[in-house]
Parts: sequence; structure tokens; C-alpha cells
Amino acid sequence: MDVGIVSYGAYIPRYRITPQEIGRVWGTDGEMMSRGLLIFSKSVPGPDEDTITISVEAARNMMKRVSIDPKEIGAIFVGSESHPYAVKPTGTIVAEAIEASPGLTVADYEFACKAGTAAIQTCMGMVGSGMIKYGVAIGADTSQGAPGDALEYAASAGGAALLIGAKKMIAKINRTYSYTTDTPDFWRREGQPYPSHGGRFTGEPAYFKHIVSCGKELMKLMNTKPGDYDYAVFHQPNGKFPVRVAKQLGFTEEQIEVGLLTPFIGNTYSGSVPLGIAAILDVAKPGERIFAIAYGSGAGSDGFDITVTPEIQRYRRDVAPTVRQLVENKKFLDYATYAKFKGKIRLAGVVS
Repeated sequence: MDVGIVSYGAYIPRYRITPQEIGRVWGTDGEMMSRGLLIFSKSVPGPDEDTITISVEAARNMMKRVSIDPKEIGAIFVGSESHPYAVKPTGTIVAEAIEASPGLTVADYEFACKAGTAAIQTCMGMVGSGMIKYGVAIGADTSQGAPGDALEYAASAGGAALLIGAKKMIAKINRTYSYTTDTPDFWRREGQPYPSHGGRFTGEPAYFKHIVSCGKELMKLMNTKPGDYDYAVFHQPNGKFPVRVAKQLGFTEEQIEVGLLTPFIGNTYSGSVPLGIAAILDVAKPGERIFAIAYGSGAGSDGFDITVTPEIQRYRRDVAPTVRQLVENKKFLDYATYAKFKGKIRLAGVVS
């Protein structure tokens, strides 16, 4: 059974902070960090925003664009590494918010920054086998970075929701392929507020090895080459890595331009590739082809070969905010307000 994307929705908090403002507080060269990471600003969740609210907003925007009864949704999977509760699913709240039927499967996923694409694959399997009619896959995060750490300059917030089904697909998923190894380049133990990372080793042998290996094998399976695709999107821990890995695989900067969001909103972790796909679908035309590779530390990559269908001409893209509109809706913060919003300032003796 052919399976693909029936609808999509995105959400990015409007608050932003610049690397220069972060550097001003920690005595580092924020301008140099901005150039080195190719990040001009990053999104910051408001004090009343978290992975749940981001997932709900993205899912509601997804449902606005289609005339589908939410009771027909058979599964909801939310991928994130910043679920608000250690024991209490995010997905059940999303299901309630979009008025889905209680007769559905819900689970929260975690695999660093590729948890959202793992959710897509699960929905593909359940829809393709006939177990469910529609599945919702969400990638969303309010990612963490220790104060003064390099991660603080990039870790941001945002997410996207994809409705997966077999009818009225606006984009058919032709094939998916994953490449996974035990490469501990990034980790956070239970109870620790901030993650640790392997510094330069997060590039090699982690990010680049997995994306290149996954990408090459997917093109081999599909008997394609980079020139066969109109768009490409790769996981975006910063602005430079996806540009470099695109060149390694043979893609041009023009092919990745639309889906490259990190320079403007930072690294949304599990939301990175789903948001990139959403940005591409905002402008894609029938017959155009998308190549997408996610990466999650620990480590693994999920790859997708996608073809936009004629159904997108009838699809109501304009009834919910586009990714570009969300990116451009911004309000900049100083470091003190940012620290307050992110909970970096804790009152003595108060347990949250």
C-alpha cells in the first residue's frame, strides 16, 4: 500500500535570542560563535510553552488544513528529548487537544534528534499494514544547553506534525531507510538538567558518518542521484553541518536552501527535519522530489525519499501559518529574560 503525508503543521515560538547576547554575558565572542555555527538567532520557548504546547499547536495547524475527522486517527507518536514528564505521556494530551478518539495507540519516542522521524516510520508501518487509517507523527523539542556551553548558542525550540495516511496524500513516501550504530557522542543521564557531548567528535564519527552512510544507501536502493531531487533537508545541529554534508553527498546549496532553518531559529532537535520538510511542502509543486535525512545522537539516521503529488494543488496550505511566517514572527530577548523563561534561574529551597 502506498503511504505518505496527508497533512502537516508547524509551530515555532516567537521569542529569539542572538549568539551575541549570549556571548556578552559569558565573556565570549558571540559574533565569532555566530559565524562559526552559522546561527544568527535561536528560538526560545515562552514561560508557558513546552514540548506539549508546541506539539499541540503543530497538530492543530495540521488538522486545520484537511477535512478529516480526528476520530479516524489511529495512532499518535511524539518524538522528543524534552518531554515535560518523565512518567506521563505527551501524546495523550495532544490526542485530547485535537479531539481524537480514545480508541487509538499513543506513545512518546526518544532517540535524540531523530525521534520525530522514527515516529513517521512507525506510522508508515501501521498505515501500510492496514492497522490504522491515519497516524500522527510529531517531532518537537525545547532543547537544553548548559549556561555558557557551546550548546547554549544553538539549542532552541519548535516542532512539526505530519499526518500519515494512504489516501489524498500530498506527498508520497517512496522509501525509508535507517542506519544505526552505538556511537555515544551526546548523552544526558536521568536527573541531569543538561546534556553532555563529545565536542568535535559529534561531527566525526557521529553526524557525518551516519548521514552520509544512510544517504548513499537510500540513493542506491532508489537508483537515484542527487540531481534527481528538487529539495534536500538534513539534520541541522548548526548552520554549517548540513551545508557540508550536502556537499559530501553531492547536493547543491540551492537544493537545501528552503529547508535550512537553523541559521534563523537554531537547532530544534527532534523538530529539525520535520520542520524542514514542512518548509519545503509550503512551496513544493506536484512531481517535485524531496530527499530527507535525520540524525539522532547515540546514534542513527533515518532517510526518506518523497515525491509531491498533484493533491497538493487542492491542499489548503494557506489556512495555517507557513514555516516562513513562523520564522519571521519574532521578538528578541535579553539574556536575563531568556534565562528566566528557560528556568536557568532557580530560587533556593523551591522544588518545581
